[in-house]
Amino acid sequence: MNMLFRVVLGPDNIRRLTVNEALDSVHQLKAYPTKNELALVAAELVKKHPCLKDPSMGTCYDSWTMSLFYKVGNYRHKLKEAGCSEVSVNRRTPGKDGGKRLKRAKRCEVNFLPDIPAGQCQASLQLEKAALMEEMKKRHHNSTFISAKMEMTFSLRRKEIVDEEPLVADVLTQWPALFLEEQVYLEFYRITGVPLKDTFFSSLDEYAPKIIKLYRSRSGAFGEDLKSLLDKLDQKTTNVVLHRKTTALQGLPVFMRENTNSLFKSCLDTDVEDSNLRGTQMGILSVIEDDGATADTVNGNVRCFSVIIEEHIVVDDLPDLPTALALLFGLIYALNLKYPDELKYTFETLQKVFMHLDTNLSARVLSFRNKMLRM
Repeated sequence: MNMLFRVVLGPDNIRRLTVNEALDSVHQLKAYPTKNELALVAAELVKKHPCLKDPSMGTCYDSWTMSLFYKVGNYRHKLKEAGCSEVSVNRRTPGKDGGKRLKRAKRCEVNFLPDIPAGQCQASLQLEKAALMEEMKKRHHNSTFISAKMEMTFSLRRKEIVDEEPLVADVLTQWPALFLEEQVYLEFYRITGVPLKDTFFSSLDEYAPKIIKLYRSRSGAFGEDLKSLLDKLDQKTTNVVLHRKTTALQGLPVFMRENTNSLFKSCLDTDVEDSNLRGTQMGILSVIEDDGATADTVNGNVRCFSVIIEEHIVVDDLPDLPTALALLFGLIYALNLKYPDELKYTFETLQKVFMHLDTNLSARVLSFRNKMLRM
């Protein structure tokens, strides 16, 4: 496994670790590396320089792991004092700055709250934002122009979203381009350094057959909900691969013993009213063609899928449920949203099993992953 960052050694004394350059490099990747990641760096260090091994410690590099841990903490303190926004945001306490306490990134964000780019200022970025909003008013958007402006205004957008915690309706007004499918993927990459679309669908291609096997082997333990999903899948005669992937995702809340109805909803295309959105903080809406069928994806053809956040349809006319769920997951990061309590294990599975963001799994998700991989 590649090192998280390069360790720099002084030529005069190999046992003395000079970390300023190295810590500057790691901050560009992640402001808050985990102990496991620092342990990987320490292991690479003693592997490259065997004379640094500490025989008195169990792994011969535990002392270096601890040293790096404290040095990274000290380096963050210096960055806070220098006004680095990504770490100084965490020094806030209730009552200061007139705001609530903000927590550091905990979902493997590597670019959580970047500083304003060199050569730019708040006023210049506001002008770029205004140009972006004007472009979005056009019927035919210039995607290249939008991507360039979204990249340039990333720091401004993150500051507004993280510091001010606006409602999604306000973000829709201020940053409409953020809800374009392509821009959701790009924003997720800016924040995590991981390609959302490629990683998610690659994992889904690999895991869907195993997940379906797991569902079939354990369907009796989950009542009618899981059995109903599998029965619907068995009725499909066309595009079976897509339906298998859809069923694998729809079954996750059931297998995690969470409320699947709070995530997956359906309605007729003649009845997409506020009543179907009311009370939905986060979910996927299946819009069914009204040809005498009920709002059930088995009895009717699905016309499209939509992403709902805070009772608003933020992305619509999506071709399939996996795409809709991938975009919902990406928007959680882009909008700095918390996983719903009633679906925390489902989203943890998407984050840590499908997207490989973090290896510290809860007992429930770890059990699911191990059982799935054995199929």
